[in-house]
Amino acid sequence: MTQLWVNDKVFAVTPITAGPCVVTQVKNKAKDGYEALQIAFGERKEKNINKPQLGHFKATGVKPAHVREFRLDGSADFKAGDVISVGAFAVGDTIDATGTSKGRGFQGVVKRHHFKGFRATHGNKDQERMSGSVGPKGPAHVFKGTRMGGRMGGDRTTTTNLEIIDIDVEKNIIYVKGAVPGSINGLIMIKSKGTLSVNLKKEIIEEAPVVEETPITEETPVVEEAPVVEEAPVAEEVSTPEEVKEEAPAEEKAE
Repeated sequence: MTQLWVNDKVFAVTPITAGPCVVTQVKNKAKDGYEALQIAFGERKEKNINKPQLGHFKATGVKPAHVREFRLDGSADFKAGDVISVGAFAVGDTIDATGTSKGRGFQGVVKRHHFKGFRATHGNKDQERMSGSVGPKGPAHVFKGTRMGGRMGGDRTTTTNLEIIDIDVEKNIIYVKGAVPGSINGLIMIKSKGTLSVNLKKEIIEEAPVVEETPITEETPVVEEAPVVEEAPVAEEVSTPEEVKEEAPAEEKAE
């Protein structure tokens, strides 16, 4: 567990990796007698899965580490290959978490059944944590269900009315207020009220193939060179006699 701050309040929360879970089989009343969804979670190596299971999961293409079944009304709305992610939950939702509690081994009645025990003084010796009488003398046997010492834990346990404080969509983690049954890395089955939303598997798992674009070589247009035109020689202007007369000095005209 850890703690999470929301505004000015701190909550003791349990982070749970909730998905993505793939629907591997849809059961209906006509074929199976009841409505349910078979959901797969996690991943393991193909060599650790037997051939019948590989054939069962071949349609969806998954190799799950865990497979569980959830009773659900209206299972016909779903199909094999649908993916359930943390997007199906919202902050503030109330859920029920079911898991296997931690195994405590062989324990006495004080720890297992919360017996008070005997007094430790006034002649009492070595009886502080004993269970006492386990049955009457008449039937001369111990009734079934009598609370006694024995193996503790390792049972299927459900914790109800847990509130979702925060959701991390990128890491598929939900933060649940309080504790959930089981140890670290244990498997938890989450149930909630409301409509179940799913995403198509292809949109989440399969990535679009990267197409390498071939570089486009632009052809440079060939510019035709204009023909070189030889410039004509510039002829020097020759002054005519009339122009010479006009350009004669004024003294000669006067004479």
